Amino acid sequence: MKKVFIDGETGTTGLQVKDRLVNHPDIEIISIDPTKKRDMEEKRRLMKEADVTVLCLPDDAAIESVILAKEEGCRILDASSVHRVAEGWVYGLPELDVSQRDKIKAAQFVSNPGCYPTGAILLLKPLIEAGLLPADGDYSINAVSGYSGGGNALIDRYEGTENAPVYGAYGLTFNHKHLPEIKTWSGLDKAPIFMPSVGSFRQGMLTFLPIQLKNGVTMTQLQTKLAEVYANDAFVTVNEVNHVVDDAAPFLTPHGLEDTNQIELSVLSAPDNQSGVLVAKLDNLGKGASGAAVQNLNIMLGFDEATAVNLR
Repeated sequence: MKKVFIDGETGTTGLQVKDRLVNHPDIEIISIDPTKKRDMEEKRRLMKEADVTVLCLPDDAAIESVILAKEEGCRILDASSVHRVAEGWVYGLPELDVSQRDKIKAAQFVSNPGCYPTGAILLLKPLIEAGLLPADGDYSINAVSGYSGGGNALIDRYEGTENAPVYGAYGLTFNHKHLPEIKTWSGLDKAPIFMPSVGSFRQGMLTFLPIQLKNGVTMTQLQTKLAEVYANDAFVTVNEVNHVVDDAAPFLTPHGLEDTNQIELSVLSAPDNQSGVLVAKLDNLGKGASGAAVQNLNIMLGFDEATAVNLR
């Protein structure tokens, strides 16, 4: 048995990581006394006892915990946004390329990806590397997430009051914290325009990337490349061109993948095959957070990466 300490196990991501790990046959969860959750020496003790500590904390608190981990030589999987492009950290997206799983397995410090970037990067990176999309292109990303992505405060607003919007756009200052992550790991020369939004549903996510192609490249070629790249990735499904896999079809909704670690990529083409939309669909708390965290833990600890990643 390997021991895992979840620092921040009462938060949205922490709770879902814990709910998954209670069903893991090879991992024992060690927990902090709630009365000592801000006691740094108690955290230090538990980090030293654990094989890996998962940080499910606000950014500032994650920085403090990493200081302890560095002092003690502990392994960390950080679900905050602080270290996703930081030097000395391995980006915890196993599907990023063929070497990423080995990097995660050997790393002391792994950063769990953001929910919006997961979809954007898996769509953009292989197409840019293949020369089908330009690295210096002008891209815009529009996305909608369930309100659970905003943590306990937003959950309380939607579930405990009557003044939450049915739909609300945010990130209107155009400096969203996910932008450096998307730019870096997609291989873009410049950050895209990013418009996130929240809807009146708990879980689920759609990320849209409008595309206008040049130089004879077609939307069909984009789908073919994505299908080729992810053919052996168990958690990534690439749909056929213009095929809407949704119980609500012909509508495409954020629903259907809740409580799983799956992500679906779709290529929706205009009749000219020269323009359209790339779409990623996932659970913002699954492949976008806690499911991905358990997948990374499995890789770090040498287990089958699919173990306990789903809640259903």
